[in-house]
Amino acid sequence: MISGWLIIVLFSSFLCRKFYPEEKELSRKVVHIGTGPVIPLAWWFNISSSLVIALACIITIALFINHRIQLVTSIEDVGRKSYGTIAYGFSISVLIILFWSNNPSAVTAGVLVMAFGDGLAGLIGRKVQSPSWIILGQKKSLIGTIIMGATGVIILFILNEIIGAHLPPIDILTITSLAVVLEQISPLGVDNISVPIAVGVTWHLMLLD
Repeated sequence: MISGWLIIVLFSSFLCRKFYPEEKELSRKVVHIGTGPVIPLAWWFNISSSLVIALACIITIALFINHRIQLVTSIEDVGRKSYGTIAYGFSISVLIILFWSNNPSAVTAGVLVMAFGDGLAGLIGRKVQSPSWIILGQKKSLIGTIIMGATGVIILFILNEIIGAHLPPIDILTITSLAVVLEQISPLGVDNISVPIAVGVTWHLMLLD
């Protein structure tokens, strides 16, 4: 099931690069967003931590190699310097190592906020005109920031209900605000590390209270 989903995601990315070659960011964001649901799927199927950790590490190494040799160009953004894909794989690996055996919801929270929040913000923020600013050499927009925050809130509220955690809204808003701030101040794709790990760790700590 999971391997089938990944094949669909990669094939969709390939089609985006083939039919929309001028939209270089689109194929990359398809992979960015599409790989997010792999984590809740693995959680749903109760895949062991050892297997998930091994797969995450293998994928991270593969992403690093691909970044160097550009074998699969559809998952790399050639329009700007970024280590986002490598950072994305690394952060997922770290979250799995930290929490998969005792709190997979923390892994899910961190990955989905990054996958959907940052992914949709990047896609829509480039298409819809709104006030923008430059932070540490990275262009950010008002609409992209709003989408990042709104998507994060929605994901965490849904996850909160699914696991019956009963976190108060202020906690969810705090976690989302942290994610938005980190996304603003993380150049070169470093937000792919800072955002998911910060969200996952903060979610875990708040569940302990």
